[in-house]
Amino acid sequence: MTSHGARAVELGNRDPVTGRTTTGHEWNGIEELETPIPRVVFFFLAATILFAVLCWVLYPTWPLGWTYTKGLLGFDQRNVVTEQVAAADAERSVWTAKVEQMSYADIEADPQLMHLVKETGRTLFQDNCAACHGMEATGGPGFPNLAAKSWLWGGEPEAIEETIRVGINSTSEDTRVSQMPAFGRDGMLQADQILNVVAYVRSLSGAAPAAGDADRTVAGKEVFEANCSACHGEDAKGSHDVGAPDLTDANWIYGGSQQAVYTSVYSGRQGHMPHWDARLSPLTVKLLTLYVHTLPEARK
Repeated sequence: MTSHGARAVELGNRDPVTGRTTTGHEWNGIEELETPIPRVVFFFLAATILFAVLCWVLYPTWPLGWTYTKGLLGFDQRNVVTEQVAAADAERSVWTAKVEQMSYADIEADPQLMHLVKETGRTLFQDNCAACHGMEATGGPGFPNLAAKSWLWGGEPEAIEETIRVGINSTSEDTRVSQMPAFGRDGMLQADQILNVVAYVRSLSGAAPAAGDADRTVAGKEVFEANCSACHGEDAKGSHDVGAPDLTDANWIYGGSQQAVYTSVYSGRQGHMPHWDARLSPLTVKLLTLYVHTLPEARK
């Protein structure tokens, strides 16, 4: 007797229902039928083996220590990729040559060329600029929103190219230089004067006034005219010559709350942008310039 109700039966018995022979095993009265492997399985197994042998013969297959079997076809994926890259470079060189030779105005007037420029420029921007300015170029605390078209150094393509090329407060000898003094920390303004000018500056952009701001704006205007207008202009619309932002719009680099503006006036600001002329080719800089210049204007 076997355990769990299993017992051996005579090998070759025929099942009375199907007429097929049994394997000689029974479990609680159920006998196991002798079921041969279907021939189709052997067919596909043989076909698979034949296919493998053909691949071994035709394609690079077996490592031999310092080399490998090359196969009768001499196929090499590395050569295929190299050829594909060369073909892509040749195709790309047709339109990039135009970009290098044409003026910004002529390029932007060519819809087909600008389609290629924007596709390539977006990739370049995300690879090199998005870490600071964001994937959609909308900026963040301390980094300008490039889609808002509120330019610090000018929004003409030539001005944008110059900014990308030499940077701002960078290590380049030709860098753009911009510095907002620390009026409070360095003792140039008293606390009340800072609160007054903060109230005035925030009123210029239509920001909701903080408590007590209404009584400070008149005095703040006087502080502004005496200390801030030299860079930001008498109308507070900024200056592209020194990278001073327009204070009359709603685009704040460091935030427009009372605390954020107070911090800017008290501690000063010195933004930084690396210079890209040593890292990016002139063509790449031009593509980035075109991409940034033609960004859709952000709507608020």
